[in-house]
Amino acid sequence: MWSPLLAGCRALLAASLPNRCLLCHQQIQSSSQGLCACCLAATCYRQSICLGCGRELTVIARFCGSCMKHSPIPVVAPASYHSALGPLVGRVKYQQDFAPLPALVRALSCRVKALTAAGLICWPQALVPVPLHPARLQQRGFNQAWVIASMLSQELALPLEDSLLLRIADTAPQAGLSGKARRRNLAKAFAVSGAPKWQRLVLVDDVVTTGTTIREAAKALAPWSPDVQVWCLARAEAPGLNHSS
Repeated sequence: MWSPLLAGCRALLAASLPNRCLLCHQQIQSSSQGLCACCLAATCYRQSICLGCGRELTVIARFCGSCMKHSPIPVVAPASYHSALGPLVGRVKYQQDFAPLPALVRALSCRVKALTAAGLICWPQALVPVPLHPARLQQRGFNQAWVIASMLSQELALPLEDSLLLRIADTAPQAGLSGKARRRNLAKAFAVSGAPKWQRLVLVDDVVTTGTTIREAAKALAPWSPDVQVWCLARAEAPGLNHSS
């Protein structure tokens, strides 16, 4: 009897509270969500970034000279994981706090459009969220990569292929593992449910750190989809290149 009433009261209370930026805590317009324009602009990349290692570039280019030698999977992100946005991305995954998502997804969308206009990436045919193993999904209750991909699908009018890539191994969490242990942990962790009808795919995840997860996922897709890139909310640069915008 009281539950609907209490829920309604909470909704009214939330609607009456000022909408404040998660970083500076200043009140922001009701049309904005999560982050004010100033904080978002201050924390996102303001220069050209190598899509391979995350190195700052002095010219607009796809890869730095080192990455051009081996053409890694392009990683598109609006900001460094080592900036003030990093903890907000972590809150989505570990605290089920979706408040930062609208602003972060819009920032990623803007970054994608800018890189496409500059000719640094190709417009994809579909979005593929990096999947969780069914056991992990049941434990967590949601897949943040799917939530992000779903929002991007609506924002950019791109198909969402959420049953194409499967996680067939219930691997241990990657956090805290060495690079070698990460590679061993994720070896053959992904499979494809059938031959994809798309050749230009985007793997969507919340954050890219060492890149082990995306490389293994891309490896599973490679026989059918030769053009794979990665979109994420934030990326951790290669060792020695950590910076914040």
